[in-house]
Parts: sequence; structure tokens; C-alpha cells
Amino acid sequence: MATWNLDKAHSEIEFKVKHMMISNVKGLFEDFDVILESSSDDISQGKVSVEIKAGSINTKNEQRDQHLKSEDFFNVEVYPTIKFTTTEIKKIDGDEYELIGDLTIKDITKPTTFNAEFGGIAKDPWGNQKTGYTVTGKINRQEFGLTWNAALETGGVMVSEDVKFQADVQFVIV
Repeated sequence: MATWNLDKAHSEIEFKVKHMMISNVKGLFEDFDVILESSSDDISQGKVSVEIKAGSINTKNEQRDQHLKSEDFFNVEVYPTIKFTTTEIKKIDGDEYELIGDLTIKDITKPTTFNAEFGGIAKDPWGNQKTGYTVTGKINRQEFGLTWNAALETGGVMVSEDVKFQADVQFVIV
């Protein structure tokens, strides 16, 4: 089985959440690692493990970032990492896969499924074998203990329960 290590310079994990019921606020995690183990181009027999440093959250607003790091949300002092490990990878069709596994946020683990699209394999100008994927998904943040919210005068809430993710990841074979 080959191990593919994350090419951090060419990878990102982004998220967006509905704010005040009228627009999306986007952010990203700046510090994370992903390991892909697979014996072939078809990753359905492989394994993926992800570890994200929750304190690396960046929404381009320092006050909001500090709130997200606080006990109201991630409580990064107590729960510094977010983890995902596949239990199964299903090939859906062509370059489309489902990553089925356990997502852990604030020591709450739930089965979660993400969609993955295989981008291909290529050699870079230095002879390194690389592969890329785009992974998308959605979680309900309240299921993971991220329950803070505020009611709005006009009805509705400040922050949606649903958080959408997109990860564009590139790997290099070890």
C-alpha cells in the first residue's frame, strides 16, 4: 500500500455558513494534515485520515475568529483538533467517490459522509508523482456541540446549523 502525503502548499480546507439568514460567511483552516493510503489510482480500497488544528480557523475577522475559538464554539484550549478517518471509501461512478467515516469535533464522534472527486495523477516538473481531489460535504454543527446562536429581531437566527465544506487537496507519493 502506498502512502500519499499532503502537499500543503497546494491544498486548502474551506467552509461556509449562512449568517443572519441572508448571506454566507466563509473561512478556512490554515493548519491541517491529510494522509491517503492506497494501493492504486482507485482509492476505494484505501484509507484517508485527516487532522485539523481547530485553532487555525481564519475568517478574515479577528474578533469572529476569537469567538469561534472560544467555549461558545470549538473551545480550542480543551479540544485542539478536528479528526476524520474513513471506515469505507465507495466508488460511485467514474471519478466520484464517497468517503464514509468518523468525524470528531469537541470529542463528539459521528458517522459522516463526504463526496470526493478524483482530479487525476501527474508528475510535477521535478519528477514527483502527485494526485489531487476535491472533497465536499455538509454537517450540522449542533450535532458536534457547536450550539451557540442568537435570535434575530426579524426572526431566524444569527448562524445557520448547516456548515458546508470544500477541501481541495493535492498529495505526493512517499
